[in-house]
Amino acid sequence: IIHNLKVEPEKIKALINLLDDPDEEIFSTVKQTLLDEGVNAIPELEKAWDLSQELILQSRIEDIIRNIQLKTIKNSFSIWAHSEKNDLLEGVYLVAKYQYPDIRIEDIKDKIDLIKKDVWLELNENLTALEKVKILNHIIFDIHKFALNNANFYSPQNSFINIVLETKKGNPLSLSIIYALIAQSLSLPIYGVNLPKNFILAYKEEISALFAFEEESEAVLFYINPSNKGAVFGRKEIDYFLKQQKLSPEKSFYVPCSNVDIIIRLINNLISSYEKLSYNDKVNDLEEILTVLKSE
Repeated sequence: IIHNLKVEPEKIKALINLLDDPDEEIFSTVKQTLLDEGVNAIPELEKAWDLSQELILQSRIEDIIRNIQLKTIKNSFSIWAHSEKNDLLEGVYLVAKYQYPDIRIEDIKDKIDLIKKDVWLELNENLTALEKVKILNHIIFDIHKFALNNANFYSPQNSFINIVLETKKGNPLSLSIIYALIAQSLSLPIYGVNLPKNFILAYKEEISALFAFEEESEAVLFYINPSNKGAVFGRKEIDYFLKQQKLSPEKSFYVPCSNVDIIIRLINNLISSYEKLSYNDKVNDLEEILTVLKSE
């Protein structure tokens, strides 16, 4: 009978009523039917959780909701990774949506637009690249007070853009992402560089003949460190940093990386944070999401 049900709101309620059935086969079938229904089943599942006082039923509902949300977010990441643009804002929004399913991308965009507007008011065509970065630094770090969350450096909250925009505290990667989103929305050529043990930004230069890299897309005018209030530095400082860390220089440590690489690193940061807290379910979920991204 369950297999043939056309799932509608009242049918979802009927299915939920069967979730505490002691017959394992019935429970398994009901669970799969609700999972197939996807996000449409969540409102009724949440209502049932609120009304129930049975721990087993609540636990089963939580598990189904989590699985539906994970399946949905994995699908969204697959679509995002396949898209030509791989929009960075959408990528970080999807990471935050894993933890906060009800957040809206418009709310994140609005907060970034407020900071962008403050920068835009100070910019003009006659400024040099360094002068533009000086304005960005002043607005982001002095006016809006973004800073490293040194008090709770390994907190998962540092990796969710909605929380970082709200608290103004983040880690090197989340601060770099916000900086890059603001810069790129103003058509400034500032992009992420996947440096180990830190994450920095590169200000790209169009005249590649002046630089060590042959491809124009890899020509870098200078680097920016959002972890240190947007301090500007050159290639030699990266050489020195790598030597200090006993790391061999690789091309990827000096040139802009893809937005997919940024999101993979963001998820790896989250996995590390949740491992420290022994949140194994979240670690497993995020590793599944990583598999989706790495297979694209």
